[in-house]
Amino acid sequence: MQAWICENPIGVDALQWKEMPTPTPKAGEALIEIKAASLNFPDLLIVQNKYQMKPALPFVPGSEYAGVVAAVGEGVTHLKVGQNVACLSGTGGFGTHTIAPAALCMPLPPGFPHVDAAAFIMIYATSHHALVDRAQLKAGETVLVLGAAGGVGTSAIQIAKAMGARVIAAASTDEKCELCKSIGADATINYTKENLREAVKAATDGKGPDVIYDPVGGDFAEPAFRSIAWRGRYLVVGFASGPIPSLPLNLALLKGASIVGVFWGDFARREPKANAAMMAELAQWYAQGKVKPVIDRTMPMAELKAAYAHMGSRGVKGKLVMVN
Repeated sequence: MQAWICENPIGVDALQWKEMPTPTPKAGEALIEIKAASLNFPDLLIVQNKYQMKPALPFVPGSEYAGVVAAVGEGVTHLKVGQNVACLSGTGGFGTHTIAPAALCMPLPPGFPHVDAAAFIMIYATSHHALVDRAQLKAGETVLVLGAAGGVGTSAIQIAKAMGARVIAAASTDEKCELCKSIGADATINYTKENLREAVKAATDGKGPDVIYDPVGGDFAEPAFRSIAWRGRYLVVGFASGPIPSLPLNLALLKGASIVGVFWGDFARREPKANAAMMAELAQWYAQGKVKPVIDRTMPMAELKAAYAHMGSRGVKGKLVMVN
C-alpha cells in the first residue's frame, strides 16, 4: 500500500508519499481499500499539531473516507469482504488502504457512490446534531448559516430546508451566494460587501434569526449574535476563520437567547444509539434526494498537497475529495 505519512506535524509540506506494508486487521478491525477520501478542516489542523486529537507519530492523515472492505478481523460480523463502506476514524484516509475500527464503518446502501460517501458523515452528522438535536429547530423558523458555502454550511442549508425552515445563507463571494441559492437558501448575504447585522435585520423584517449556525467564529460572531431573535439559539460549531470569539454574555440575557455548543464527535461516543439512529435517518434522506454533498472537485490522491493549498485559499465550495 501507499500513503501520505506525517512523521513531524509541522505542516502540509512535511507530508511524504511512501510505500509501506499492507497491514492485517486485528480483532474488531477492517482493512479498507480506499476509493475516495474528503479533505476537512481538522485534516489541516492535525498535520500542524493544532488539533485536539494528537495521534502517535508517524500517522496517516485523512479523517473521512469510503471504499471497499478488503479483509476483516476476528469478531467482525456486520461487515463482509467486498462490501462498500464509509468511515470517519480521524486518521488513515489519505492512502490506498487503511485499518479502520469496524464499529466506525457505515455500510453503504446500493446507489451511494464512494465520492459522495467520503464527503457525507462529518458534515451531515454535524449539521443534523446541531440543528435537530441541539437547536430543536422547528418548521417555519429562520436559520442564519455563516460560512454557508463550505462543507458543513452546505449541509446545514439542506438539512434546515428538509425540516421546513427558512434559510439565510451568508458567504464571502457572490459566486458562493449563488451556490447557496441553488441548493435551497431562501436569501443570501455577501458579508464582504454588506454589513452583516443590517443585512440580517433586513432579511428577517427586524425579527432576527431563530437559529444561527456558526462554523466560522472570528469577527462575524458578535454582530451575528446581536442580530438573534428572542429565544434564539446560537450554535457554536467551529472556528474555521481561526480566532475564537468572545461574546458579551449580557446579549444572551437581553435576547433570552441560548449559546449552544455542538460537538458531534463526543455525542457519537457518548450516545452511540442516538447517533446510529441519526445516521440511519441521514442515509434515508440521501436516498430520498433531500440531501446530497456539494463536491467542489475531485483530485488524485497523489495531489494532496495541491488540495490542501486550494482549501487554504478559501476558494472551496462544498467538499474537496481525493480519489484513488
